[in-house]
Amino acid sequence: MTKPCSGFTCPVEATISLIGGKYKAVILWHLMNNTLRYSELHRKMPKATDKMLAQQLRELEKDGLINRVVYPVVPPKTEYSLTEYGKTLAPILDALCDWGENYLSETQNCKENCQ
Repeated sequence: MTKPCSGFTCPVEATISLIGGKYKAVILWHLMNNTLRYSELHRKMPKATDKMLAQQLRELEKDGLINRVVYPVVPPKTEYSLTEYGKTLAPILDALCDWGENYLSETQNCKENCQ
């Protein structure tokens, strides 16, 4: 994977640029230990439109974070998986998941306490 000089002024800006799309982090999370077909990914993210999911997958592939393999069968079979470089995001995704679980737990407790 080539790393273009993209003019980022901060490493966080670069990271958010790569994984900060509407569904990018969720896609990466689902692919962390799996190879999934497009329809399987879409089932895991039912709110994502076909257009948005396809766009996010293209960007992740372009950025070298996921692999896309198309099998020459009818109908076409396409599978997605993390690249070796994409797998290096595992600790970040784990931390995001832990933080989100904590946030949801805290906000749920707050709602229960406020009623």
